[in-house]
Amino acid sequence: MVKRCYYEILCVTKNVTEAELKKSYRQIAMKYHPDRNENNKDAEEKFKEAAEAYEVLRDLEKRQIYDNYGHEGLKGSGFSGFSGFEDIFSAFEDFFGFGGRSQGRQRGNPGNDLRYDIEIDFEDVVEGADKKITFDRGIDCSVCHGTGAKEGTKPERCSTCGGSGQVVRSQGFFSMSTTCPKCHGKGSIIKEFCKPCKGTGRIKEKKTVSVKIPAGVEKGSTLRLRGEGDGGNQGGSPGDLYVVIHVKEHNIFKRSGNDITCDILISFPQAVLGADIKIPTLDGEEELSIPSGTQTGKTFRLEGRGIPHIKGFGRGSQLVTVHIATPKNPSKREKELLLELAEISGDHVKSTIKGFFDKLKK
Repeated sequence: MVKRCYYEILCVTKNVTEAELKKSYRQIAMKYHPDRNENNKDAEEKFKEAAEAYEVLRDLEKRQIYDNYGHEGLKGSGFSGFSGFEDIFSAFEDFFGFGGRSQGRQRGNPGNDLRYDIEIDFEDVVEGADKKITFDRGIDCSVCHGTGAKEGTKPERCSTCGGSGQVVRSQGFFSMSTTCPKCHGKGSIIKEFCKPCKGTGRIKEKKTVSVKIPAGVEKGSTLRLRGEGDGGNQGGSPGDLYVVIHVKEHNIFKRSGNDITCDILISFPQAVLGADIKIPTLDGEEELSIPSGTQTGKTFRLEGRGIPHIKGFGRGSQLVTVHIATPKNPSKREKELLLELAEISGDHVKSTIKGFFDKLKK
């Protein structure tokens, strides 16, 4: 059976925001929920389709793989859809908390994702780099092991929800579960708090990791380090660390895609007569041939002197734009020669300048 487009399933476009994605999934999941469509195989399949589509599109990494390579790309990354209704309802409960289907799931909570902003040099974009970063992340308290209870004690099961953390209420043709008002969804009550973590079950630790910056990375790019976020609570999986790239401005070069640009000053004689000049590149100084008659604003392209393509297919170009420099304080002899050139060319110049040179000649 050919799989439908995930964006089509959720009735959204590729530039959908996170809030719009959630809203659309909520509406479709409620419409085709099995409790509302008993013995309706078509509704069951659409409910499953929507859950699978949402699971992919809400994950930045899975979504990027899907956008680039489609369903086949997801298979290559290890995701092949949901294995059964247990997985489907796990995604569905992010919004609704329907009870009765997940009572046997592990109580451990996954750790939060973290963000780290790093500023790198322009040269790091060209060559790539390995950077060490240090940050704070949350982990289970080593004294209470994440329970929040005083050492030697343990949390007691909540009598209101029976330890589930949810209070189930029947509403028409399906059941709804809400967070227990007594234990606030934890399923247990702590009588005496752990002092080191003050009953939270969590403490902060310093973590240092190595981040590989790929050559060609762009400003604003995000690198994902799996499992380097906050540690999971009581057996839950750790979150991820998202490293956001910022690039320092270069004093000579500017980036334009995979090309770099720079401006170079040349003299009037060099522009008229032509010259071989030294220019800076990312690989050191190189010689650029300026042909005679070059106009100010002329741009020369140096192939293969730009930013490496992040997927490893060569480099962009360096675009060199030349500007003719006007002398601010020309000498008397320079003024004489310029005046003579103006007369030969028939160019009009200020009469005061001409009068000045007439006096000099006399």
